Amino acid sequence: MAIAKAERLMNLALCLLGTRRPLSKRELRESIEAYVEAFGPEHTTPGSDDAFNRMFERDKDDLRELGLVIETVESLDGEIGYLARRDSNRLPAITLDAEEAAALGLAAKVWQQARLAGAASGALQKLRAAGLPEDVDPYEAHSALEPRIPVHEAAFEPLMLACRDRRPVVFDYRKATAARPETRHVEPWALECWRGHWYLAGFDRDRGAERVFRLSRITGKVRSRGARFTAPVPDVVTVRETVASWAGETADRSALIRLRSDAGYPLRAKATAVRELGDGWDELEIPYGHGLDAWLVEFGPDVVVLEPAELRADVVDRLRAVAKG
Repeated sequence: MAIAKAERLMNLALCLLGTRRPLSKRELRESIEAYVEAFGPEHTTPGSDDAFNRMFERDKDDLRELGLVIETVESLDGEIGYLARRDSNRLPAITLDAEEAAALGLAAKVWQQARLAGAASGALQKLRAAGLPEDVDPYEAHSALEPRIPVHEAAFEPLMLACRDRRPVVFDYRKATAARPETRHVEPWALECWRGHWYLAGFDRDRGAERVFRLSRITGKVRSRGARFTAPVPDVVTVRETVASWAGETADRSALIRLRSDAGYPLRAKATAVRELGDGWDELEIPYGHGLDAWLVEFGPDVVVLEPAELRADVVDRLRAVAKG
């Protein structure tokens, strides 16, 4: 949902909730800023009335779909009016157990570095005011291990909104094996953090298949596209499983590599055996699975693959592709 439309719907909802009597289309048209700017007296055209009626009906349907109960009332003179009674749109009492409260508390802390931090904190305070027991500490169960999930990438917020609104996006993406970024047209499904990095899963229109993108490799701005999704969204989006397979988490073999002594700490953390070779090099045995070649390329000249031969060949091919680019 575009920001302008969201603001228009919010103003319409507040207007309908705040009135004590039914408001006609004419009154709403003259009261809500977005309607005034688009269909006010200075913007009157032969088709403006029809255009306003279509927009108003869409907005009313959208609010009803979001759960707002809007009543249609006919006055004595036959004029139709609209209102949303507060008693018909009041939420039931909120009751949370300790686990639910802890989950909400953790969620408020997770977004500390995103623009949603203030909203998350405010929502938690409102939940307390609405009935969250004072003796329930949302952080008590996790006080020794407080989550810190950084959100530094500028692409995070527009992608999060695009996932929510089911809106296709376009961005420039630089693969680990490429020297230059290339444009990707994506229908975003879900965002997930894995090992301190954010990833986007979605349908890549150019390749006609599901793909996962690391946000730190997105360059420039994320641009939105107004078209609808062309591919169905799966019920379960396995972001972590896909990324884990790239990183060799589903390994069924072992690879032998040489690694500079002062480099490649993520590789050392995965190694099942390490042997010092001298002259500033170590020999590591690491799990070998799908995608290990792409990961090793990221370490550039600090890594030399010894075996197996097919892994060495794959890494060399990727490095040559980067050199040509």
